[in-house]
Amino acid sequence: MKISEFSIRRPVFTIVTMLLVLILGAVSFLKIPLTLIPELNPPVAVVVTNYSGAGPEEVSEKVTKPLENNLSTLPGLKKIQSMSQEGANLLFLEFDWSTEIDDVQMDVLQRIDQTPIPEDAGKPQFMKFDPSQFPVIQLSLRADEGTGDIREIADRLETELRRTEGVASVTVSAKLVEDVAITLDPDKLESRGLSQAEIVQAIRANNISLPGEPVNTEEGQRLTTRVMSTLTSADEIRNLAVTVNPLDGTEVKIGDVAEVSMAGEEDMTTRTDDKPSVIMSVLQESGANTADVSKSFKESLDRLLKKKEFSSVTADILFDQGDYIALAIGNIGQSLILGGVFAMIVLFLFLKTLKSPAIIGVAIPYSVIVTFVLMYFADFALNILTLGALALGIGMLVDNAIVVIENIERHLALGKKPRQAALDGTREVGGAITASTLTTIAVFVPVIFISGLIGRIFTEFALTISFSLLASLAVALTVIPMMASRMLGMPKRNLEARRRRSKTYKNFEKSIIWSLGHRGTVLGLTLLMLLAGVAGLMRVGTEFLPATDEGFVSIDVNLPDGASLEATDRVIRKIEDRLRDEKDVDVYVSLTGGTQQGLAQGTGEADRGELYVKLKPLHDRSRSVFEFVDEVQPDIKKEVGNQAEVTFNLQTAAGSSPNTLTFTMTDIDGGRLDKEADKLMGLLTKVDGFTEVSNDLVEAVEEIRITVDREAAAANGMAPAQIADTVNNMTRGETATQIVEDGNVRTVHVLLGGESGKSLDGLRGMKLRTPSGSFVRLDDLADVRIEEGPAAIRRVDQADAIRFTVHYESGLSLGQATKRVKAEIGNARFSEDTGISFGGDRELFENSIGDMTLAVILAVILVYIVMAAQFESFKYPLVIMFTVPLMIIGVAVALFVTDTPLSVSAIIGILILVGIVVNNGIVLVDYINQRKAEGMPARESIIVSVKDRARPILMTALTTILGLLPLALGIGEGTEINQPMGIAVIGGLVSSTALTLFVVPVIYSLFDPETRKMK
Repeated sequence: MKISEFSIRRPVFTIVTMLLVLILGAVSFLKIPLTLIPELNPPVAVVVTNYSGAGPEEVSEKVTKPLENNLSTLPGLKKIQSMSQEGANLLFLEFDWSTEIDDVQMDVLQRIDQTPIPEDAGKPQFMKFDPSQFPVIQLSLRADEGTGDIREIADRLETELRRTEGVASVTVSAKLVEDVAITLDPDKLESRGLSQAEIVQAIRANNISLPGEPVNTEEGQRLTTRVMSTLTSADEIRNLAVTVNPLDGTEVKIGDVAEVSMAGEEDMTTRTDDKPSVIMSVLQESGANTADVSKSFKESLDRLLKKKEFSSVTADILFDQGDYIALAIGNIGQSLILGGVFAMIVLFLFLKTLKSPAIIGVAIPYSVIVTFVLMYFADFALNILTLGALALGIGMLVDNAIVVIENIERHLALGKKPRQAALDGTREVGGAITASTLTTIAVFVPVIFISGLIGRIFTEFALTISFSLLASLAVALTVIPMMASRMLGMPKRNLEARRRRSKTYKNFEKSIIWSLGHRGTVLGLTLLMLLAGVAGLMRVGTEFLPATDEGFVSIDVNLPDGASLEATDRVIRKIEDRLRDEKDVDVYVSLTGGTQQGLAQGTGEADRGELYVKLKPLHDRSRSVFEFVDEVQPDIKKEVGNQAEVTFNLQTAAGSSPNTLTFTMTDIDGGRLDKEADKLMGLLTKVDGFTEVSNDLVEAVEEIRITVDREAAAANGMAPAQIADTVNNMTRGETATQIVEDGNVRTVHVLLGGESGKSLDGLRGMKLRTPSGSFVRLDDLADVRIEEGPAAIRRVDQADAIRFTVHYESGLSLGQATKRVKAEIGNARFSEDTGISFGGDRELFENSIGDMTLAVILAVILVYIVMAAQFESFKYPLVIMFTVPLMIIGVAVALFVTDTPLSVSAIIGILILVGIVVNNGIVLVDYINQRKAEGMPARESIIVSVKDRARPILMTALTTILGLLPLALGIGEGTEINQPMGIAVIGGLVSSTALTLFVVPVIYSLFDPETRKMK
């Protein structure tokens, strides 16, 4: 080939080009960003509407359904889900992956504006998914006793850390916020004839800043005017006069009717390893490199903690995405290097010399460096998939070089000079290795056209491995012949003759002859193994993507509605006691009285709590996070009992929830839906292997209902709306104003003290002031009683729906869990109008399996087309295609032995195998045809060809297998997604390589007219 001739003739030019590429590769490698997985922007959006004071049914009828009707015809909309609850609704819009949210945003906003909703409802807000709004680092901060309030220290740290490069914001939970709380005494208010509204009005009237008209001065200036009366402290508010006592003329101050205090009380408490703490969350700037941000932030934190003012603070990292990325990339990089080393060992063992393996060894690092250049210009990132692609193809990178170097050595053995041998040897196989490389790359073409999440995740994977194979082809055609022409010489001894005389070689020849004499037996045994392999694949179970062990688990704690903060704390402490005994736990943080989401919104829930558990690094513990949950969860649930509902939550790198199956039950009849859901719930809770089954069917909850007696209200000169507004302000409290004190903005809250908000009797006895100035009890104006109120209403695609969540043991696969759920659904015998649709990982798997199957079929067709073009024949490529089903045997055995479910990753491995396994057949059939063309009889050509090509076939197979071994072992964090690929490829390559040497000759003999009828 011209390019090979040029590289041999111009070695200096070739070397200089190599150096240039090496420099470009080094620069590209340093500039390629590090990420965990390819950037994913799920095509989802949320529409939220506030409708204060409305019940779930009213929200559903007046807001949710009109919005659903208008939004349901949006282009690309796949599913619309809604939740209507008291005072608000939420619509979740899920689009096809081909849809860009930015493209449909204006359309969504237009339709929202066109939707008729009540005037007193808030304007619907449109929000799209933004990955930058999720923390990249979470840590807890705690201080030694006697060193001050950790919240104050954390505030100072937060200010310093915000300046870190790449950090968008740093937020701290449980900030020390002291507001002014004015707690009114109901009896004192009544004795002085005052109401809460008058107190609020007095505060607002004394804290003003209003502009006036500009005034011209005598000096000729035109100055603005401002009228000001500002309150700056709690003492000023306490001494503020509200009215004058008509009997003695003394002023009635706020302090006379209320307690004015600084409210530093916490609705939520945070502990780390049983010590008071705060949680710090770090968000990165959009487009920033996560690994760099993580490194810079931790360096800044370490530097600050060394200062004297922060020396008592201990920081415990709960979750660090940047650190996990570095670990995952490092582990896969290690697999890549080890794979390259193993491949080189195979070459040394086979070639029995140092020079040839050394020359071939150049192909691995050089091909990888060339790939970095192509990745940089393709705007790819280094992540567990692109680097995994390199690790997966590490053994294949030397295949072309092996073929070239072996052929050059053959020409050297014929007595040719090194330069001529290099030129003739490369020219002779150049076309074959080009076709072989294109055959392998052809299998990745369908991956590029796969839509959805899988397409987003694996497109970069497919292109990266294609880049590396093209790079290896370029190296084999240029660098290898140039180096061989300078480094190799005439062989000193005939190793081939020694091989032919070996006992192993003769036994192998006998086995080939036996196979050709017993073709029916060989094909029958192969067919039996193939059927067993297919049956084995059906039994290994299925999953979407392998779960990644990030060593982090969160625990949700839900107590019955109305539970106190103290009751929640008792449950949390029981869980802490159990976690304290676990040697694999590095640190645990508890949040009592709310959730992280509530922290962000400034709201708490006394009956809610969360715990965040970080395990030790994977190499320092004996079990995975999934095994940890399997062992600890039953003990904690038993200890807590019926006091609370405890849920363990795991998250993976791809964003899915491992060991979790979700599905939705829908029906046009809401009453029937509730009954069917109860029936299914009872069945699923008895299924073996299911650790927890829950649904979002909320029964009617108890509420205090105040029904206004319009006649009694009118008799006292009050309207129902006036009563509702007054009761609302008295029970919830009212924000009067904000004051500025020492640069801090403090909110002034006014609320009614006494028993009114603490019990039903207290609420009934609450006194409201009438327009005449008299006071009347609430139960004289309204009927106050406990009744059942409506629950939240969930809908999917405009039908009533209930969502089920099933948590199962890590020993079960997603497919096995799905099978058990479907069996119980069948036993329940639901109405034909009741629908079941799976979500989460199951939905993703079902959506992707069709695309993946199509990709495999297309890959087989494309490989056949490439081979047909290469052989200029339709018959011989068909012979070679018989190597493809042989891989199923090894894949099934490998997955079964390693207990690996059939996942999208494993199917990608099968896809790769389609392109690899045919290469052995290509080498074999091509050599048989060459021998026949030289005049050798067909039967002898088959036997000689199998004997001669067995060594290079085994060599290329072993380099690929051993190159994949570190990846298949899955050592360390972040290797889980690529591990099934390695296992599948190794298994399939072992079976196809071993059987190709016997099955392909038999198939060829049946296709060839000369040997078809031989016995």
